[in-house]
Amino acid sequence: MSQAHAANLSVLLSQTAALFAQRPGLILEERSWTWREIDERVDALAQALHALGMRPGHKLLVQSRNNLALFESCWAAFRLGVVWVPVNFRLTPPEVAYLGSASEATVMLAEDCFAAHVDAVRGASAHLAQVVTIGTPRQGEHGYEPLLAAHAGAPKAVADVQADTPAWYFYTSGTTGKPKAAVLTHGQLAFVVTNHLADLIPGTTEKDCSIAVAPLSHGAGIHALLNVARGAATVLPPSDRLEPRTFWALVERHRVSNVFTVPTIVKMLVEDASVDEFDHRSLRYLIYAGAPMYRADQKRALQKLGPVLVQYFGLGEVTGCITVLPPSMHSPDDADANAHVGSCGRPRTGMEVAILDAHMQRLPAGEVGEICCRGPAVFAGYFNNPEATAKALRGGWFHTGDLGRMDAQGLLYITGRESDMYISGGSNVYPREVEEILLTHPAVREAAVLGVPDAKWGEVGVAVLVCGHDEVPTPEDILAHLDGRCARYRWPRHVFFWDSLPKSGYGKVTKNEIRRLLAERGEIGEVATH
Repeated sequence: MSQAHAANLSVLLSQTAALFAQRPGLILEERSWTWREIDERVDALAQALHALGMRPGHKLLVQSRNNLALFESCWAAFRLGVVWVPVNFRLTPPEVAYLGSASEATVMLAEDCFAAHVDAVRGASAHLAQVVTIGTPRQGEHGYEPLLAAHAGAPKAVADVQADTPAWYFYTSGTTGKPKAAVLTHGQLAFVVTNHLADLIPGTTEKDCSIAVAPLSHGAGIHALLNVARGAATVLPPSDRLEPRTFWALVERHRVSNVFTVPTIVKMLVEDASVDEFDHRSLRYLIYAGAPMYRADQKRALQKLGPVLVQYFGLGEVTGCITVLPPSMHSPDDADANAHVGSCGRPRTGMEVAILDAHMQRLPAGEVGEICCRGPAVFAGYFNNPEATAKALRGGWFHTGDLGRMDAQGLLYITGRESDMYISGGSNVYPREVEEILLTHPAVREAAVLGVPDAKWGEVGVAVLVCGHDEVPTPEDILAHLDGRCARYRWPRHVFFWDSLPKSGYGKVTKNEIRRLLAERGEIGEVATH
């Protein structure tokens, strides 16, 4: 039986351009581009990349901050049948050189301020043949806008694809070892877009509007696909450095209705005084992912913004599609049956979630094991890494490496990364649970708990806290707060107060960096050997 081709993901843009030709698709300060303009520019870019030698299956490496060209480049790549390989613009030249070489990209699109990154990729990769520059090109490079102008009016040419045709190399954060390219395909992403629309922003239409507060190279880029599919405009902030006042002003001006971000950014936006200076009643979905939100921060956001919070849990390998906690399952009242305190929600539509033990057997409700899932959102594997692919997909499940439990209703609770758990005196300690309790102390704003080696107990906990400016508690105050709220074996042996916690480019607290800083400061000498 012959298999029908899958839809090329770029039809999402062309369909929207046909339906809503004159409506704005992308907004940056005083400039906006209609869906028809964007679609025609994407046709020109696809033709230009073809003229530079790109063919289906080739890879396009992109090093850029959020802008029109970055937005257009993914659709041109999809349309041409090449693989989009965006990288976090905050990475260093050596880091990008590795990604350029490992991805085997033949063309690199980069802003002119990233010349050192281009040179690093050239030096590391024999595959790179052409460079397209957003801004002023150097000798031997091609200017982005001149390329588009030279191919303006190009006919629409859409590559035939199968469901398993690679569309996007989604690089993992590389918290352990080198980053790996999760292969996202046209068929898989079509399911993800449909699933996100159903579970995260239901009812979205061309009259809605989103704002991109994170790099489009990762989760925010996935979220942008959804809005394109419905014809909802995306607003780009004027700077890559998020300013709460600017954010809330843009929400008011453009009647923004949906936002994708991470819990630390939600916390920053809600705690800034400017939240009370602008009208944010248009906001219907404030979607947070990347980590569970601490309960104290969740309450504050609900009290300030109303029932607009949507949490989802999922890794890049499943493009966020594991669980969802919609607005109806959030409440600032702990006693409310709809509060679901500590839960990251129910399985996503069309996905199956299970808690498995080390032998890949399902665990009963309430027992902690590895969070695993299966369904159409699971990636095709890691590019050029069969060993990692086999490990991640063993037994027919995608293994997240996260620990958690499910209750009798099938709601998921994350207890932490498998690598975060430590064993003190023979008892398992899950830092996430201790962090939640620490954050209920009125002076504590941020908390990170990790295990370090100890001669007597095997491992003991270290708590690193960030407090408000008014009053800094003592370590004794913190332990007194834990008394009665947390079993003593879970108490941190050491408590430190820092001005801030190190975070990744996506706003996640980086415990490996905390561990390194503890050793560097000499606060805990043994940490470096853990």
